[in-house]
Amino acid sequence: MPPEIKAVTLPADGRIRAVVDAVLPCVDGGRFAVKRVEGEAVEITAHAFTDGHDQVRVRLCWRAEGAPAVEEVEMTPLFNDDWTGRFTPPGPGRYRYTVCAWVDHFRAWRVELQRRVDAADILLAAQAGAALGEEAAARAAGADKKALGQWAKALRKRALAAGRTALDQMDQIEPEIEAIKTLALDPQLAELAARYPDRRFETRFSATSVTAEHPGELPLVVDRERAGFSAWYEMFPRSASVDEGRHGTLNDVAERLPYVAQMGFDVLYLPPIHPIGRSKRKGRNNSLTPEPGDVGSPWAIGAEEGGHKDVLPALGTLADFRALVAKANTLGIEIALDIAFQCAPDHPYVKQHPEWFRWRPDGSVQYAENPPKKYQDIYPFNFETDDWRALWLELKSVFEHWIAQGVKIFRVDNPHTKAFAFWEWCIAEIKSRHPEVLFLAEAFTRPKVMHRLAKLGFSQSYTYFTWRNNKAELTDYFNELSHGFGHDYFRPNAWPNTPDILNEHLHHAPRQVFITRLLLAATLSANYGIYGPAYELMEGRPRAPGSEEYLDSEKYQIRHWKLEPDQYASLHTLIGKLNAIRRVHPALHSNAQLRFFDTGNPLLIAYAKRALAGDGMVTSAVLTIVNLDATFRQTGWVHIDAAWLGVGGTESFEAFDLLSAQHFHWHDGGNFVILDPAEMPAHILRIKP
Repeated sequence: MPPEIKAVTLPADGRIRAVVDAVLPCVDGGRFAVKRVEGEAVEITAHAFTDGHDQVRVRLCWRAEGAPAVEEVEMTPLFNDDWTGRFTPPGPGRYRYTVCAWVDHFRAWRVELQRRVDAADILLAAQAGAALGEEAAARAAGADKKALGQWAKALRKRALAAGRTALDQMDQIEPEIEAIKTLALDPQLAELAARYPDRRFETRFSATSVTAEHPGELPLVVDRERAGFSAWYEMFPRSASVDEGRHGTLNDVAERLPYVAQMGFDVLYLPPIHPIGRSKRKGRNNSLTPEPGDVGSPWAIGAEEGGHKDVLPALGTLADFRALVAKANTLGIEIALDIAFQCAPDHPYVKQHPEWFRWRPDGSVQYAENPPKKYQDIYPFNFETDDWRALWLELKSVFEHWIAQGVKIFRVDNPHTKAFAFWEWCIAEIKSRHPEVLFLAEAFTRPKVMHRLAKLGFSQSYTYFTWRNNKAELTDYFNELSHGFGHDYFRPNAWPNTPDILNEHLHHAPRQVFITRLLLAATLSANYGIYGPAYELMEGRPRAPGSEEYLDSEKYQIRHWKLEPDQYASLHTLIGKLNAIRRVHPALHSNAQLRFFDTGNPLLIAYAKRALAGDGMVTSAVLTIVNLDATFRQTGWVHIDAAWLGVGGTESFEAFDLLSAQHFHWHDGGNFVILDPAEMPAHILRIKP
């Protein structure tokens, strides 16, 4: 038996000849959103073409999600059938964009007419152009309709009159032929005709991963500016008291705000402020045998006093928290709150909703484990519970509760240990009502998992910066973050330390190491943060050799920090200067324009950032050189690209050190540098475009 021949399915309209082969940026075929910040132009590239030698018109189409009105932007051809266009969304929210294209017979006609030299060909082409002009007039209205009609009529009349001339006499009317060609190619009439194109056979980009609800439209999330540029400071409220031995309060944190503001931080991040469980409470240094008075870990959430929507009574009240948020806002600081979806054994959820947890054969609840580590004071939620809908709604309501108290930024603890589907749904739900809300993913885990969380909606993500210390590691990693496959959706936030992580590089480290790591974080990444006061006071004592846990960790006890005014005992003043530099120079507000330069010395790292105007001109440029050796002076030749920095074509240019206020005269190419860590291990050079 011969094989059965299947019927061929014809396209809906075979006259559609234009092709939109790709639209970039595009995350996973349109499955996830590209991210930008408010005020940032969205640059779109399309691959569009048609068969033969006809011309195509290509337009970028965009709209706010849910809005019927579509804005269109004419795209400009580049090379190799690439087209470019840009638009700037009016504010935070979700948007959709796509690209459409069609064969433009009028434009193709003009291009061919410009190349024609034979008189008879020109006259025939003029008549064809007149017909195209009449078609454009039929689509136009008002004065435009009249102007196009008159032009088409005049062009046809003159072409027909000239066409009556015998072929062997064409050379005698050459001036008339040129006049007809000039009339046909009138640029003002071409611009007018372009307003009324024939789009009957238009095609739109088609992405396989885009939903039926938004055919061919790619998603875009626009966040407010703080998503792309921020400086975070973390502190434990219970350690904010000025009186040693007294439990700190939210009011004490409010009194500490001017200190944080002097250092130039715009986000103050607080670990969980909720009631702390008493059952299985951990003692100092993560001991399993707490002593009377031990305060436990803030991440062991829930007790008789309440759970995730309550405040630990020792810290104060909800009213105190709202007052703290209000005072912080007057100083230009936002309060970021930690959300940790886990429970202490005595959290009310455990009794009210036992079905939300995993139970072991002995009748006890499964506590959190990462063998050999055990967290007996923490019960994780079971996201495979049959009652998952109620669990999801309750967890979302935790965010909504704190948003109502004035919180717009959340640092989410270990989101990679919760269901991905929950995060995609929850973040979309929250941001649909509160587009200003931002989420930081605290997920020090496998790269693909971190990227998935970013795709699902997290506004910022922790990074591996903490473990990247030498020149090769830093260069490779930040090139990946700034220019790699995830740069359209993964916003890095670099931290040299956290309450969980005292990297071995900082163990008993001298002041110069803390300065170096601070400068690297703040200049390599537009978003960065420190866990203080441990960092500015240069706390570097590990619990044990090789351990990343702090000795006397603030996670398990109250610490009394003496905020030294002495510049050598604290990095307070330097941090304030560094954050002021970051605010003033737009080059440091983004990661998109990061470039490393050769120094010829593996212990000297050099890199620059720049900001560009819409026309591509450099408006701000900052060049940073850091000595990665905390002990010895290092020298090297920094080989720069002056044109890239916006100072090309000059014999020399000024490089002003924003840290030391020194002036240097630099040149395109190699420039000699000496950096002594005993003085300052870095230059942060302002390059004047």
